[in-house]
Amino acid sequence: MPSRRWGSWVLAAIAGLVCAGVASGQNYPVKPIRIITAEAGGGNDFAARLLAQRLTRSLGQPAIVENRGGAGGAIAAETAAKAAPDGYTLLLYAGNVWTIPLLRSNVQYEVQDFAPITWIARSPNTVVVHPSLPVKNIKELIALAKARPGQLNYASGGSGSATHLSVELFKAMASVNIVRVPYKGNAPALNDLVAGQVQVMFPTAATVAPHLTSGRLRALAVTSAEPSVLAPGLPTVASAGLPGYESISIYGLFAPSKTPPAIVRLLNQECAQYLRTTEVKERFFKMGVETVGSTPEEFAAAIKSDMTKMAKVIKDAGIRED
Repeated sequence: MPSRRWGSWVLAAIAGLVCAGVASGQNYPVKPIRIITAEAGGGNDFAARLLAQRLTRSLGQPAIVENRGGAGGAIAAETAAKAAPDGYTLLLYAGNVWTIPLLRSNVQYEVQDFAPITWIARSPNTVVVHPSLPVKNIKELIALAKARPGQLNYASGGSGSATHLSVELFKAMASVNIVRVPYKGNAPALNDLVAGQVQVMFPTAATVAPHLTSGRLRALAVTSAEPSVLAPGLPTVASAGLPGYESISIYGLFAPSKTPPAIVRLLNQECAQYLRTTEVKERFFKMGVETVGSTPEEFAAAIKSDMTKMAKVIKDAGIRED
């Protein structure tokens, strides 16, 4: 999708929220709310269940989590996109909701089919290498990759995953050629990195922490724009040698487009306030993510920025689903 369409979507999302809605939302909710998300057990499911508990208590109607795993998030997103825009069906998912349509042609939804409610949380990746690789910082990694084009390799999960796109963005901005070794998941990829079968990976801070403590892997930097409490002591990639670089996983809550603005605002207020509490921040921190709790406008802008950046990476690198 051309960037101007994303810009139009952001403006429409903001305009819809600042204008008076066709429904006041004063009688909402009068029946259970379902929150569609990924398969049980992951970060999306954890966030959905926390917010479901909050909405159940504060709105007086049950909020029920419906797990729709599969197809990298497309099944959940397609189900939510087709739902009535009445506030009774929500979608909670990470950034692959808006990258999936960039990776395949048979997706039955577009980002314009959703109204952003709130940016729930973010999770940076860490740049890690096997200790046998003779680099100790980002500048040295870039220099080595330029000296050995096509000779270094990196491990990643499936196409379009954070461990994939974060490295491809790094490669594009640093003008280096590091060869991808794809895996069916991040766990086997990390195992092979520890074993020295591959040399570089950009995993989440939480998953790699035990290997850093033991010395089995070496961390060089964190992929967020600012230093992260999830990776204490690590510089950002941007400050360590690649200015302007940023790659994070974004978790968000959506409603189908055309959901009354008053309902979107109500849901935003309930969820954003909850996400900013100390108790919830600590619970998310233990899962390896930082809570945000943004306005709908801030969330829409974050999506637009991420889509613009990743669409160029995906197009230039010719990335399609495995």
